[in-house]
Amino acid sequence: MEDKSYKEYLEHITTFIFDVDGVLTDGTIQLTTSGEMYRTMHTKDGFAMKTALNTGFNMCIISGGSNEGVRARLEGLGVKDVYLGAHNKIDQLNDYLKNNNIKLENVLYMGDDIPDVPVMKLVGLPCCPQDAVPEIKSISKYVSHKNGGKGAVRDVIEQVLKVQGKWDGNFSAKYD
Repeated sequence: MEDKSYKEYLEHITTFIFDVDGVLTDGTIQLTTSGEMYRTMHTKDGFAMKTALNTGFNMCIISGGSNEGVRARLEGLGVKDVYLGAHNKIDQLNDYLKNNNIKLENVLYMGDDIPDVPVMKLVGLPCCPQDAVPEIKSISKYVSHKNGGKGAVRDVIEQVLKVQGKWDGNFSAKYD
């Protein structure tokens, strides 16, 4: 028996939760001679995140990484719930859901690698970028046609907002 289409879940999403490395970034890290790590994020993902927040969606980041530059970028977009250094992502997930009175079935989570498996098995709409590992693709209800750090976050946010009538194309009033 075939599972229902991922599109049937979109209208029930109230909350986006994203991993960072491999989802909001392409997974590569540039190292300086002093050991500082640089990541690259896509501005289209940032625009979609800001739009989702401005239209009333909940948003949370749960990442095993602990780069404070990542936190600064996300907080600059308006993301208030940023969990870095998460080694057991279920703890942060449960904390976030409890504190915000959110049900698992209303959560879209996008991950790309093995540490995301436990959380993805719990949420209503587990998703991943095109370049996620096979174990993640196999448990995802939606695999984006975009790679991590290359618009995969924008892809899922835009789909949810369009289905819910919140991606109207008239953004100038919201961002001027």
